[in-house]
Amino acid sequence: MKPIVYFIGAGISILLSIYIFIFGTAANHHLIAVFIGLWAPTIIGIGIFNTLLGIHDEMCCAHRRIEDRQAKDE
Repeated sequence: MKPIVYFIGAGISILLSIYIFIFGTAANHHLIAVFIGLWAPTIIGIGIFNTLLGIHDEMCCAHRRIEDRQAKDE
């Protein structure tokens, strides 16, 4: 996925958390808002992890190509 998708998801999580914190009517709406707000760093972390996995995959492919070229030269 594109990184912007993760930032949009985190932004929605933060906005929903603020909305529930201010306008919530349940007895424990403050706790629910905090729980929803904690999803924002989790979503960003997943985005970073997926990006790093993509970079690692590209580096492995490049390394294999280099090794193949070196093997053909020998």
